[in-house]
Amino acid sequence: MQIKDFRIDHRLKELTEHRTVLLPIACYETTISKNINGFIPLHWHDEFQFVVVIKGEATFQINDERVVIREREGLFINSGCVHMAKDLTQSGCVYICLNVSPRFVLSQELYPTLVAPFIQATNIPYLHLVTTEGWAENIVNSIIEINQIIKQQSPYYEIDISIHLTLIWKNLIINGVTLEYEQTEMRKNQRMKQMLNWIHHHYAEKIFLIDIARAGQLSRSECCRYFKRLVKKTPLEYVTDYRIQKSLLLLQQSDLTVTEVAYQVGFNSTSYFIDKFRKVMNMTPLAYKKMIVK
Repeated sequence: MQIKDFRIDHRLKELTEHRTVLLPIACYETTISKNINGFIPLHWHDEFQFVVVIKGEATFQINDERVVIREREGLFINSGCVHMAKDLTQSGCVYICLNVSPRFVLSQELYPTLVAPFIQATNIPYLHLVTTEGWAENIVNSIIEINQIIKQQSPYYEIDISIHLTLIWKNLIINGVTLEYEQTEMRKNQRMKQMLNWIHHHYAEKIFLIDIARAGQLSRSECCRYFKRLVKKTPLEYVTDYRIQKSLLLLQQSDLTVTEVAYQVGFNSTSYFIDKFRKVMNMTPLAYKKMIVK
């Protein structure tokens, strides 16, 4: 299965249904360049995410850290961590994405001691799975195998998936990382989500820096530092980019003009919208609309 686009709500929480018919998991192949934005936008979800790059290479950002994942390498992204992905040097990157409900990884009896502590740990937003490490190679191989099992759907394939998930988790927890719990880091992540939540709920309105800062219970200067740390942009630059993202779907509607789209996503000037759109997409909104709407 190929996921070209996925839905996220105004809090950046991904709305893609992460499950097979019977299991609370999803496993699919994604070509980054085929996403409507040309990249995988910033989002988060409660599920663990495991990634294996099967072609090309990509830069993944998890919270405020960035890591390059190359072919045959993998990535573990912890529950609730904000993340995004971009193709590196137009490599045509394709990756397997395995999303798993944390409560399905192990039995409910083992969850409190062997799963929950990893969700709460602030020093493991992600783990880079490099196959020169035996435990990481085992995880990568199991993810590839799960992808094949779901494609083939042999009798009782759900049991085979469960076995591989157990092996994945065993290999992850024996890698030797000491778990740490930093309250300050927890608060930072929560405040950032609150500000992103506010932006994604109010992007179509007139937005001031003080509004965003207030949503995160921060000063304006501290708010700017948070955004520079996570998205490498000012808060208002992020607002503009998000409005451009939201305009892409509206421009696919043949009954909406460029001006109507501009005002619906929060721009108060069509010319300003066109200028910002061109800088992000390397074409005008009208050219994009003609390209998409056949």
